[in-house]
Amino acid sequence: MEPVPVVPATDIQSSDSKPTLVRGLGLLDSVLLLVSGVIGSSIFLTAKDIASPLPHPVLFLLVWVLGALISLCACFAFAELGSMFPDSGGQYIYLREAYGDLIAFLYGWMLFAVANGGTIAALSVASAAYLGQVFPVVSQERIVFSLAGLAVSRAHLLGLVLIAVLTYVNVFGLRWGALLQNVSTWTKFAAMSAFVVLGFAIGKGHWSNFQAHGTPPTLGLSPTALISALGVGLIAVFWAYDGWVYITWVAGEVKNPRRNVPLAMVLGVLAVGVIYVAMNVTYVYALPLKEIAQHETIAHAAAAALFSPQAAGWLSLMIAVSCFSAAATCTLSGARVYMAMAQDGVFFRRMAVIHPKWRTPAFSLIGQGIWAALLTVSGRYDQLYTYVIYGMVLSYTLTVIGMFLLRWKRPEIPRPYRCTGYPWLPAIYVLIGTAWTLNTIITRPWEAFWGTTIVLIGVPGYLYWKRSSTKAAAVE
Repeated sequence: MEPVPVVPATDIQSSDSKPTLVRGLGLLDSVLLLVSGVIGSSIFLTAKDIASPLPHPVLFLLVWVLGALISLCACFAFAELGSMFPDSGGQYIYLREAYGDLIAFLYGWMLFAVANGGTIAALSVASAAYLGQVFPVVSQERIVFSLAGLAVSRAHLLGLVLIAVLTYVNVFGLRWGALLQNVSTWTKFAAMSAFVVLGFAIGKGHWSNFQAHGTPPTLGLSPTALISALGVGLIAVFWAYDGWVYITWVAGEVKNPRRNVPLAMVLGVLAVGVIYVAMNVTYVYALPLKEIAQHETIAHAAAAALFSPQAAGWLSLMIAVSCFSAAATCTLSGARVYMAMAQDGVFFRRMAVIHPKWRTPAFSLIGQGIWAALLTVSGRYDQLYTYVIYGMVLSYTLTVIGMFLLRWKRPEIPRPYRCTGYPWLPAIYVLIGTAWTLNTIITRPWEAFWGTTIVLIGVPGYLYWKRSSTKAAAVE
């Protein structure tokens, strides 16, 4: 990890000497943050959802490459925006500049209420649950007590401990938060590399699994049906690639952000794509696609086939580390969005405060941790997240459209990086994102309804905070 010097986040300290954030994240830190945030538990679980509609080795692997390329189309647009607005808050700021305060607030509200808070809760409990596979004392099945009809297991309690640890470490300085994230990320890399290398070196796999036996149904479909099958497979792939936006949230703490934020986004997504393809190639080497389509926990099944049933415990430990690493990234980055909202006067005012000693958004981190803990105890974080996930893809699509708008509205803003492939590549993402969002609304209207409801619940809060902010400004 690169050393983290204490330098101000802005070139000139404000006249009232208010504390500022620390620009302490180098390019390597930024790439690791992005990769860590993307690679959580999805790569160990999603193969079944892809192998079912795409029962051909070439198509099964191709969809992972397509996922990386489509994500890059969005990354190029976000990279231009990141070079324009190198401040903490990232996508929230891009939406604010393109569409105004309300749209930006609703995005931030969705993050706090469900998307990021639910992700931290889900990853922390998942990490604890996988640890329970190795250490039965924290097994998910061991219920400690019931709260208002909700069963709280030892895994939930350990998840609460992990949330507390992640919040505590990040409150006490960017250096410690980045160190925790980097160490856990390198540990995850080492474990996944060992799985791939040993799988091919000494594993009991078969190269024949890469050959199509007979004529897979997919290849007999019309081009339209084939595209539809690829679209179904891409649903799981998109979730696996989700998280590359995290680096924009902490742009205010990245050294030379106009260069490093865009570069980290592109390098990070490419690195994730390579890792995902390598893992899935190993899965295919271990098991035929017909068997992959039958296993929810493909990593366990592949490890048992390549090595022995006892290897499943080692895989559980690897997944636990991966989930913890992703939760560390969510914790570090998410709080910066709420801080930016509060500084705009549209969220809890205390969250706008940067701690004078630790130079972190301490109160934003603590508020985020408390809410994630409440979601953990509620046991509803996974269900809530499924409600707003279409809203997350919609927010990405709106942000890419926002890049087009800002080229027209704000041509005078310096753009050290200009979107690669403009206008075609970002336009491709807009078309894909719009089609995917509309398809989700049509095929899953109940989830879309509740997701929209959750987002709109934030409107009264926006009106309250906006009015309070206006009054406070008038008094001053």
